Amino acid sequence: MKFLRNISRSSIFTSCVLIAMVISLVVNFNYLILLILDKAEYSNYWVRHSDNAQTIEDEGRLSVNVDGYGYIVTEKGDSIYIDRGTLRRTMVKDGDLIHFKAIEQTRYKNSHPIVSQIIELNSEPFDYSQVYNTTQRQREALLQVAFYFFVSLLLLVIMNLPISDSNKLWSIYIRRATICIVISIALYYLAPVYSHYKEEVIMLWQGSRLLDFVVIFKVVFMLTVILLYSYIYMLIHQRQQIVLENEQLKNENLTTRYNMSVSQVNPHFFFNSLNSLSMLIREQETARALEYINQLSYTFRYITQNSNNSELVKLSNEMDFAEAYCYLFRIRYADKIFFDINIEEKYKDWLLPALSLQPLIGNTVKHNSISSKKPFHVNIYTENGYLIVANKRQPLLEPQISTGTGLSNLNSRFQLILDRNIEIIENSEEFIVKLPLVQSNNTANNNE
Repeated sequence: MKFLRNISRSSIFTSCVLIAMVISLVVNFNYLILLILDKAEYSNYWVRHSDNAQTIEDEGRLSVNVDGYGYIVTEKGDSIYIDRGTLRRTMVKDGDLIHFKAIEQTRYKNSHPIVSQIIELNSEPFDYSQVYNTTQRQREALLQVAFYFFVSLLLLVIMNLPISDSNKLWSIYIRRATICIVISIALYYLAPVYSHYKEEVIMLWQGSRLLDFVVIFKVVFMLTVILLYSYIYMLIHQRQQIVLENEQLKNENLTTRYNMSVSQVNPHFFFNSLNSLSMLIREQETARALEYINQLSYTFRYITQNSNNSELVKLSNEMDFAEAYCYLFRIRYADKIFFDINIEEKYKDWLLPALSLQPLIGNTVKHNSISSKKPFHVNIYTENGYLIVANKRQPLLEPQISTGTGLSNLNSRFQLILDRNIEIIENSEEFIVKLPLVQSNNTANNNE
């Protein structure tokens, strides 16, 4: 099991690595697409075109604003807008002499023309492909991919850590999602961005603009994909957990049925019954011996008929069996044991798993002292939808070690068949077991 658990954890980590890699590649698609473009394609890749707008060709000095955009001031005094993306891609600097082409912006009134193409830089022909293939561009792309990969991997690992308590699955998911959102907000300010003003890659918080919509989009996209992936993974995990629990309950049921089958033909119980019968015969108590045989045969017949103890039986049928079973103990202990049975009429048609009383009655006799000086009383009664078996403690001089297997198996059967647990109330003076009852369809209809 430990080996399988280690394999499962390693496969989860591997899937997290793959998902993180995909997220990083997607959010940095613009960098990656430029990496695979050749020089000929890139030369015209960022050149702006507009069929309808008027084209301007002129020359001027570049003035770069602290916020990352700039203006080219011509000799005529005109200001030509150059956006952050163009500045970033072309890596032109403040004060450069630029011969350019620009297009008029028709979308907004009184707006500046915008640079569409740089023809010459400082009186030299400008080659877009040479600009792109610099080491700095490649380093920037690698840094972007690495940053979002490791952040995605961190968030995925947090969201997909093993969950020990399946009952708290969604509260754990919400708590982890909250942690990831907080981490994403914190790491947003550590995201690498290119500062044209400083001409280097810096962290977002070091720049003048704390709101970068490109970085916000990347972080939101990354976080959304991670939360959705983790949500789907958690649904699958929950389904697997349910299947596993069902298989476990089935196995427990098979174990319970086996243990019940063993106890049903327990040689010790069988020989004790024969000894009690032989005692009655020796004492020539013919009537009691015949009654004992009838009750013993009824007990074994009921056990045999209900060997598949996943079935529900009426409480009245179970109590008939209990009467016969208790009779055998009364004969064995020569009326030193008393069973006080009080079943309300309204509960007689209610249901419970077959042979629920057998282990309880057997345990009371097995773990308590029974003598003529200290007669033993067992109370069996109904109350608030429960069948209750209670007895005062009368410890043995040499107490037998209880494994708790009988009660555990009984509780497993109630979980499997009724989806309810038995209740055990135990103290120094009294031992009580409460078995939940369910209404049959006929009983429910009559009540309505």
